[in-house]
Amino acid sequence: MKNIIKISWRNLLRYTRRTLLTSSLIAVGVALVIIFGGIGASFKDEVIGTITNSNLGDIQIHKKGYVGSMDNLPLDIAIPEQGLNKIKSLLDANPEVKAYSERIRFGAMISNFAQTTSMRVTAVYPEKESITCPALTERIKEGNSDPKTFVQPGSIVIPANIAAGMNLKIGDDAVLVATNKDGSVNGVTFKISGISENILGPQGKDGYIHIDDAVSLLRIENGEITEIAVKLNDFDKLKKVYSRLKGELAQIPGKDSGKPAFEVHSWEELSPFSSIVKIVTLLILVVRLVLVSIVLISILNVMMMSVYERIGEIGTIASIGTPPSKILALFLTEGLLLGFFSALAGIIFGTGLLMIVAAAKLNFVFGMMKLSLSPQIPTAEIILSLIIVVVISALASLQPALKASKMEPVEALRHV
Repeated sequence: MKNIIKISWRNLLRYTRRTLLTSSLIAVGVALVIIFGGIGASFKDEVIGTITNSNLGDIQIHKKGYVGSMDNLPLDIAIPEQGLNKIKSLLDANPEVKAYSERIRFGAMISNFAQTTSMRVTAVYPEKESITCPALTERIKEGNSDPKTFVQPGSIVIPANIAAGMNLKIGDDAVLVATNKDGSVNGVTFKISGISENILGPQGKDGYIHIDDAVSLLRIENGEITEIAVKLNDFDKLKKVYSRLKGELAQIPGKDSGKPAFEVHSWEELSPFSSIVKIVTLLILVVRLVLVSIVLISILNVMMMSVYERIGEIGTIASIGTPPSKILALFLTEGLLLGFFSALAGIIFGTGLLMIVAAAKLNFVFGMMKLSLSPQIPTAEIILSLIIVVVISALASLQPALKASKMEPVEALRHV
């Protein structure tokens, strides 16, 4: 085997220009896969982290049917106090759950006594919400951004676009008017304690108040809430925790129907940005397919040319007693060496560029999200790329190698 490797390597070096050209093409393909994989993974992680840590949480729990009507922020599809206690017991017993936050979400009108506009309001306990969505307070650019007190009874955090449009400043008074689930209208005066950026863009109108104020404004008497946001200890275990919670919640029947009373959704099912993450994943797959095509065509072409150019040589070594199995191994080894060392060169090049990008820490704005690209070396992508190249190299070399091994010595020598 050692001699076969030596001879195969010498054969590759006999056609230096062609070997270098093919190796360069394969190396560039491997490098692109690694670079795009690392940057794509970093981009996905940044987008997911921004969304889940600023607004959604990793998982949300609602009463059955709420998500289908979420755009209307219905108050009549709420989790009752008894159901809330059961859900909290499940979450407290789950070691994968880091924190959870009860919320009341509703639509309201905000007025500065001269102008009025609509907004979405999320009522929270600040100490719970800041753990469940740790990046939330980072969006508060003016006013109180303390994680434990960013909203207190009587105060409200409003988005920057409403503050600018209505000329509201920290310390100003504003009236929040809302309709409860029975159709009654009530208004409460709040003091502006914070002005926040909105990750959903200029059209976003999301404000925050203390949950006690929501209970008073909406005249809630039985401890109802509209959703629970959940933060996990390990985001990579999202699917596992999601499946477990879904199974556990299915055991809690509705009061009248006997069907599950609650539903659980991951951030992907609640955010339109999840489609962007899926597109990035699809693009990485496309790049891999392009790599497979490059390697397959390049090595197949090189090996086919090698066989046709060396027919006389094949006939010579066959006539002196070299068995077909060794001829097959010789050409197969050439293809494998070409693919393997080309892949190594691509890995070194791609990894080097990724390290440069990681050191540069590129910052950019995507929508209203401020992202920082700091890609990690994608070990899994590197190993997968190397395996793909070696396997495709073997497959691409197999047909020319079989052709060479099956040549009749007399026929082959005629080409001398």
